[in-house]
Amino acid sequence: MEVIFRGKKSTVHAGDTVNVPSNAPHQFHNASAKPVRVICICSPAGNERFFQEVGVPVASRTTPPPKLNDEQMDEFLKKAKALAPKYRTERLEKA
Repeated sequence: MEVIFRGKKSTVHAGDTVNVPSNAPHQFHNASAKPVRVICICSPAGNERFFQEVGVPVASRTTPPPKLNDEQMDEFLKKAKALAPKYRTERLEKA
C-alpha cells in the first residue's frame, strides 16, 4: 500500500506501521490488485466516527471488502466529501 504524508510517498507492507498526526493531510492507496486491510487507531478519540459514517460495514473481519462499481464509488466519495468538514478532514486528490 502507498501512503502519502507531508508530500512524501512511501510503500508500506504487511506488519508496517504509519503514524499520522491528528487531522494531518494524508492519503492511503492500494497500489496492488489484492485487497488490503488497514487497522486505523484514532487518537484522540472521535475521528473513528468519520469512518463509521462513510464506511460500508462488513459482517466480520474476514469478510471480503465490498466491490464498488463506478456509481457506488462516486457516491462514496461524495459522502466522504460532505462529511469532511464535520470531522475537520481534508480529502486529498489522487496523486
